[in-house]
Order: sequence, then C-alpha cells, then structure tokens
Amino acid sequence: MRIVIALGGNALLRRGEALTAANQRHNIKMAVTALAPIASSHELVITHGNGPQVGLLALQSAAYPADEIYPLDILDAESEGMIGYLIEQELINVLPEQCPCATLLTQIEVDPKDPAFREASKPIGPVYSETEAHRFARERGWSIARDGKFFRRVVASPRPQRILELDIINRLVEQGVIVICAGGGGIPVVRREDGSLIGVEAVIDKDAASALLARDMKANALLMLTDVAAVYQHWSEPEQRAIRRISPSALSRLCFACGSMAPKIQAACEFVEDTGGIAGIGLLKDAHAILAGAAGTVITVDVTDIVWWD
Repeated sequence: MRIVIALGGNALLRRGEALTAANQRHNIKMAVTALAPIASSHELVITHGNGPQVGLLALQSAAYPADEIYPLDILDAESEGMIGYLIEQELINVLPEQCPCATLLTQIEVDPKDPAFREASKPIGPVYSETEAHRFARERGWSIARDGKFFRRVVASPRPQRILELDIINRLVEQGVIVICAGGGGIPVVRREDGSLIGVEAVIDKDAASALLARDMKANALLMLTDVAAVYQHWSEPEQRAIRRISPSALSRLCFACGSMAPKIQAACEFVEDTGGIAGIGLLKDAHAILAGAAGTVITVDVTDIVWWD
C-alpha cells in the first residue's frame, strides 16, 4: 500500500512541554517506533505539523529590527528542515539500511485571492494568558484567538492548490525511499503575473496539505495521528462516544471544534470521497492498529451506518 501519515503536534511536543530540542527528539523517537512497522512493509510518505516551532521562530525573529524580521514563508521552510531532519535521523536509526529516507522542502502553491488572507485563523506559537495576548496584539500587530483556556497568535491559512515537488516525491517513493515532505503544510507560494514564484505570509493547514498530497500521489490510505484516541461525537461531554467506522457523508454532517478536529475531518472526507481510499484518525502509538481497523476512527465509503466503539 501507499500510505501518507500526517504527524500531529504531539509527535514533537506533548501538551504543556517546553519547546526544547531534547523534548522534540525524545517524542520523535517515540513516533518513529510507532511508524517503523508500517515503513518496513509499505510505501510511506510522512508529513508533520509545525505550529509551535514556526511560532517560536517568529518570536525569535521579532527580536530584530522591523526591516530584518523574516517572513513566515522562510520560517516555514526553516521549521520544515529542522523537524524533517529529526524525523529522518531517528528513522534511519531504527530501520534497516535497505529503507532509505529523505527530507524534501516542499513548496505548495496557494491562491493569492484566497479569502483566508483577509481573516487569520491558523494558531501558531505558544499559548498566552488573555492579558499577555492582548498586549502582544497591541505591541506587535498580531491577530489573536482563543485556544481552549488560553490564547494564541493566529495567521492566514490559505487552501493548498498544487504541490510543486510532487513529481520528485513520486520518483523517490517509486525508488523505495521513505519521504518526509510538506512539513507544516509546506511552504506557501504564489505565482506572479510573469509566472515566477514568491513566498507569502501564511501557514498552510497540515491536514489539508496532507490530503492533497495523498490524493495527488494516488495513496491508498491517509492516517492523521494525534493525541486523541478517535473521533468523538459530543467530545468532552458526559455522553461522548468514539466512532469506529463511518462514511464521509455521515461524518460531514456532525459538528466538531474548528481549531482541532474539524480540519482533520474535512481532510479525511475529501481524500476518501476523491479517491475511494481510507482515512484514519487516532493515537500515534496506534498507527498500525488504525490501518488494520483495530483502533481509532476509520473513514471509508464501505460503510452505511456509524459503527461505534463499545
């Protein structure tokens, strides 16, 4: 099978952990342990989030004079290389030599007229108290939004349109290479009127980019691995129930939180409807079991009623 696996932020940083290199490497070692059985028997492409990392890089950049601050597209590229390096190295450490790995910086074209540029929605960086958030909004001109009990900076998140390195990714996979790409949703670029490319100030949603990649690569499965065991109806309420199997049409009729599960639901439904493949959502440690339908939530066209976990 050809499988695209999207690693959520928990693969790099547990909730409440300090954003240190040591913590990220430790968590990536755990992630690689879960991915190794899949990597050894399937064609595998790995994507990942970058919200905390790109936000930290933006904070560091803000220490410089205003005309020297790096734009988000360059910080996206920097975080993609940094995280990809850690994932690639830890994969090499556990896989046999006949399983080569490569990290590829990935430009993804977006529409310069995307309405997302007028309304920031993608959270990046650390969480802040309400007082801190409003102070940063005043001092730095940030857009701020609530994230659970806290607040975070939010930036534009346009829809991905085209993966520019798609042909290279396909060639590598066909040669048996495990590819780490489209990290953090890829590097957002637009075309100028003369056809040349230029980066833009945005962060593409990782799940949307992963679904586009899986569709265009003709993948058989898309797994979105996070720190929640499955998709729940009525999450965090007394009557919450975990979904085991569901169709895209049934799943799209349910309501989910905009900033957390909703992007995964949309990405899963689009991939399954477009390709007839399967999508899975669940815990990182359950990656192999989700693929087998023994854990998490599986989205497939081959089901009529919602199947619940007991």
